[in-house]
Amino acid sequence: MEPKFFNLPVCVGDVTLRVAQGHFATRNSHINYFIDVTRQQSSLREADAVAQQLAQRFQSNTLIDTILCLDGTRVIGACLARQLTQSSFNSVNAGKDIYLLRENLSSNGMLIFRDNARFMLEGKNILLLLASITTGGTVRKGMRCVQYYGGHVAGVAAIYSHVKEVDGVPVVSLFDTGHLQGYASYSPEECPMCRQGQTLDAAIDKYGYSAL
Repeated sequence: MEPKFFNLPVCVGDVTLRVAQGHFATRNSHINYFIDVTRQQSSLREADAVAQQLAQRFQSNTLIDTILCLDGTRVIGACLARQLTQSSFNSVNAGKDIYLLRENLSSNGMLIFRDNARFMLEGKNILLLLASITTGGTVRKGMRCVQYYGGHVAGVAAIYSHVKEVDGVPVVSLFDTGHLQGYASYSPEECPMCRQGQTLDAAIDKYGYSAL
């Protein structure tokens, strides 16, 4: 059965959040909300609206050399780089060049980069950009990658996050669990919806959902 989507009644600037309630499985957890960020990932107008809001949270106090775009956020990343480098009296990145990297996964699911991309990581201040954060697993994978290549994690940003920080690094998000009444995330082994016999509505990943 297809999930029934609705827009949350709260906006952050021009950004709205489209969600569905039900029983959903990610790689690491079971959750009772699916957050659909397809439009923000794919629409230039909506990606720019997200970027404008995130830029306000980083432009005055965070030096950024490279944005590592996870979860298919490269369009948002490009808009964010443009926002951060625009001339502004309080922008520490004004006039700079910011590199954009998208995730490149090895056969065992690890983030890797070719030698020609190392200069965008080594000694650089890296912003991890994600669509949504549930358990923080993808963030940790990005952190390990940045550390391996000799970079520094300057910050973590997302459209939505279930967590406030990951391994001591604050997460900056436009929406959080305060916007989703009753939001819950469980390990698959401890999911109460499974124990109650509630069937899964969809399997979800960074590309979207597959109804079950």
